[in-house]
Amino acid sequence: MKFATLSSMITIAHDTLPRTRLTYVAFRIAFCETLERIVLADQFQLERDTPFGYLTEVPFLRQVPPQVQLDLLLDTWSRHVATEEVRATLVDESVVYAVCETSSRLVKNDAVAVRRFLQGGPCEVELDLSTKLARSILSVHLNLKNDGNFLLLSQFLDLPPRDAKLLKAEFGLSEADCEPMFEVLGRWHVLPDIAARAKGLLTPREILGLGRVLPMATIQPTE
Repeated sequence: MKFATLSSMITIAHDTLPRTRLTYVAFRIAFCETLERIVLADQFQLERDTPFGYLTEVPFLRQVPPQVQLDLLLDTWSRHVATEEVRATLVDESVVYAVCETSSRLVKNDAVAVRRFLQGGPCEVELDLSTKLARSILSVHLNLKNDGNFLLLSQFLDLPPRDAKLLKAEFGLSEADCEPMFEVLGRWHVLPDIAARAKGLLTPREILGLGRVLPMATIQPTE
C-alpha cells in the first residue's frame, strides 16, 4: 500500500481522513492492543467487569464489548480504504478519535508492545517511536474539523428525554445522528464479513487467526 498516493474515502465534517502511514499505524496498534487484551482475558479466565479496549477513550462507549470494538474498528477502516466516498457517522468519528488517543499513549508508554504490533503487518513501516511520533498520531484526529459531539453524548443519559432532545438540538445533533451510537451499546456479536473488512490492516494469516478469538465471526480466507 503506497500511502502517499491514496486519498481517503471517509469524510468527517468537511475533511477527509488522510490515508497515510500514520493512520494505518494508529488503527493497527489500537486493534492489536485490544485483541491482545481479549486473548489474555480469555487465557487467564479474567472477569471482564472492568471495561477495556481502545473505545474506552469515548465515555459514551466505554461499555461496548471488546470484540464489538474490534468489529467497529474494522468497519470504519473498511470505509476509509474503500473506493466510494462515505460520510462518517458519530461511531466512525468515535473510532478515529479513540484509535489515535490509544495509539499515541502506547507509543509514549509501551514501545516494546508497539513494535510487536507493527511487526509482520501488511504494511512495512519503520518509525522512530518517540514523543514526536505520539504527537503526530494525535494530529490525525486533531486536524479534522469535526465538533467532537460524540464526546458529549454521555451527558444526555441522565437527562429527562425532553431536556436531552433540547440539548442535542443546541449542539446541532439530530436523533438520526445519535441513533448509531445508541445501537452500538446493544451489540454483542461480531458481524460475519470481518475478513473482507480487515484487508489492508491485517495479514491473511492474522485474519484466519481471528476465528479462534472471535468465534461469533465467520472467517473466510481472503485472496
